[in-house]
Amino acid sequence: MQVNRDLWREFTDMLCAADWDVALLQECPPRWEPGFSRECGAESHLVKTSRNWLERISWTIARRWPDLIGSSEGGSNLILARPSTGGIIERRELVLQPRHPERRMMAFARLGNGLCVTSLHASTSPPRAEPELLLAAERAVEWAGADPIVLGGDFNVRPGRSGVYDEIERRFGLTGATAPDSIDHLLVREAEVAGSARAWPPEARELAEDGLALRLSDHAPVELELAWPPA
Repeated sequence: MQVNRDLWREFTDMLCAADWDVALLQECPPRWEPGFSRECGAESHLVKTSRNWLERISWTIARRWPDLIGSSEGGSNLILARPSTGGIIERRELVLQPRHPERRMMAFARLGNGLCVTSLHASTSPPRAEPELLLAAERAVEWAGADPIVLGGDFNVRPGRSGVYDEIERRFGLTGATAPDSIDHLLVREAEVAGSARAWPPEARELAEDGLALRLSDHAPVELELAWPPA
């Protein structure tokens, strides 16, 4: 069902109740970040992406009439790290696409336990997205150095229809695409994976309301367990 109201509370409750050490979010309204960080007990690294104009006005509209403003409220890529990770000790950002139709960014964080992570949202057109993914992988691996890294986000390219994931593996050693038809991935280098990446079933992100299902995201969250830190 569709509801014309702010869903920050519902998103926060679901996010904070989930079992994670690091959460990577895309298309996140920047105004939600302080509450997510506070209520989930996590440090945050936020990188703003597109449509972040006149924030005081757009945020007021979004709180009262979210259907009216939609994505024009503004977006961001967000990394949340709970204390189990040792916190965020380094923050970086990378411009993947500076021009129209939308600004595309990557957030990069180094954690206290030695793991590096990214949150990125590539362009919706694969011909645009593929060069962005190669740039993101190159820079993330460069910044991580010898440390293990998870390159995560909404890549907007399906492995079954593109050879870019093979090129990323060959050139940068990042592996672990979620599924041939998936666009949301957690690619890993220099870390042992305890199991394959798994997308949540639809009901895991749905709430019951008036006998109908209220789905909190049009993307299924993807989770991955690493055997990290090493014994």
